Amino acid sequence: MKFIIPQNYDFSTKLFGIIDYSTAIFNVVWYVFVFCILNFFISSLFIKIFVFIILCFPVLLFSIIGFNHENIIYVLMYLLKYIFRQKIYLYK
Repeated sequence: MKFIIPQNYDFSTKLFGIIDYSTAIFNVVWYVFVFCILNFFISSLFIKIFVFIILCFPVLLFSIIGFNHENIIYVLMYLLKYIFRQKIYLYK
C-alpha cells in the first residue's frame, strides 16, 4: 500500500502524539520549579497539592490544547514582546 503525502505537509515530532518536545521540557521545568518553591515555603501536604494543581493544571491545558496548535513557548515569547514593546498604530 502506498501513501501519498503532500509536499507542504509538516512532520512535527511530538511526545505521545500530543505535545511538542520543547513544550514538554518547558512543562517539566515549570513543575519542578513550582514543586521546589512549594516545598520550601509550605508545610501542609493538602495545601501543597492544592496550590500545585492550581498553578500547573492551566499550563498543562494550554500545552495540550494550545492556541491554534501553536507552541506554548512561542506564545509566551509573543506575549512578552507585546508587554515590553507596545506600539499604537494610528491610521487615517
